[in-house]
Amino acid sequence: MKPARPRPDTTPPAPLQGDGRIDVVVHCGFAVLMVASGVRYVMRHSPADNLWTMALAGAVCVLYAATALLARRSGAYSPARDRPAARRPGTQPTPWLPWTVALLGAWAVLVVAAPSFAWCSFAIFFLGRSALSGWAAYVAGGVTAAATAVGLFRMSDWTDVAMVLGPLAAAALLTLIYDKIERDAALQRRLLADVSQAQEQLAASERAAGIAAERERVSREIHDTVTQGLASSLLLLEAAQRSWPEASARDDLFKATDLLRHNLADTRSLVHELSAPGLETGPLAEALEHAARQYVESIAVHVTGDPRPVPPEVRHTLLRVTQSAAANIKLHAGARNASITLGYLPDAVTLDVYDDGRGFDPAAVPPPSAAGGYGLRAMRQRVHRLGGELSVESSPGEGTIIAAQLPLTGSSTGSNSSTGSNSETKGSP
Repeated sequence: MKPARPRPDTTPPAPLQGDGRIDVVVHCGFAVLMVASGVRYVMRHSPADNLWTMALAGAVCVLYAATALLARRSGAYSPARDRPAARRPGTQPTPWLPWTVALLGAWAVLVVAAPSFAWCSFAIFFLGRSALSGWAAYVAGGVTAAATAVGLFRMSDWTDVAMVLGPLAAAALLTLIYDKIERDAALQRRLLADVSQAQEQLAASERAAGIAAERERVSREIHDTVTQGLASSLLLLEAAQRSWPEASARDDLFKATDLLRHNLADTRSLVHELSAPGLETGPLAEALEHAARQYVESIAVHVTGDPRPVPPEVRHTLLRVTQSAAANIKLHAGARNASITLGYLPDAVTLDVYDDGRGFDPAAVPPPSAAGGYGLRAMRQRVHRLGGELSVESSPGEGTIIAAQLPLTGSSTGSNSSTGSNSETKGSP
């Protein structure tokens, strides 16, 4: 199911830093051209004409400043800005609209009466396009171009057609360019919004994956410590109940009590995120023997190769695999003999847990349920998470061998953490 696309933001976007520089250039250009045009007009006309024309020019300057200031404070004035699709004339109040209409009217009168001010049309055009949107912006540009064309045509004594076509052609060209810039800006903002949305979705997916991984880890820890210990204690208590009041019942009670005490310690360690006894320090073979003999007292441990330190996460995985395998021997195998072989290879460590019990068909292992069945799955997940391999060799009446091999190189540990879960879901019993 695709995520819902976010609704367009109806708030006018904040102007970019480059837009502020464009504003300054446009406003400064308008001021310079107004001064130059005013000086030119005063030098060419009589004082009687100058009075009214200069008063009108002053009014245009005041209206221009008011329109630009109001539009800027409302976040609307920014050349080449992106106008949200939801913002259309009439849908939101525009307090600068009366000032813009007054500016265009005064400017039209000024440029027709005094064509010397025609060069200021560029700034008026950009202000109208930036302060307005939709059809109102096109109307403002058309009024500016038409007034300039009439003023220049009048200055040529109504004889030079180029004075009419020039401003209209320039306005059409500027409109096309301005629209293209606006479309590019809108596309850029949409792309930035899509990238931001994709980053948020990625972050949410990573958080969800982290939560799922933590739940799997806690599930494995509980299965390999609390669940296995309680199941073994239950078996001992049931055996004591059946043989009570014989002497063997007292031994079973002592074993169950001791196992529950260890189980309580493991539970406290899990709650406080502590390691199991013997995991961080001490020989690995002794830690594995201690973990296995909580379930199978007579199990033997053999070491091949040259013992050496292994990473803490590898020690932890080997310990939990040993605990889970020994618990399975206690609960299901009915074995007379069991052994553990810890092997050190040049770039890996191996673990083989063997029993001569009743065995089973690995291909017929039922899926995990409320009744159990999480042991092999948890072992595979642990081993695959560190880039290792786990295999189960067993058949009815022939015993069972659980073999694990874990790499000791840091690259293997980190690179295969994601593939482990995939392998487990496809091939684990």
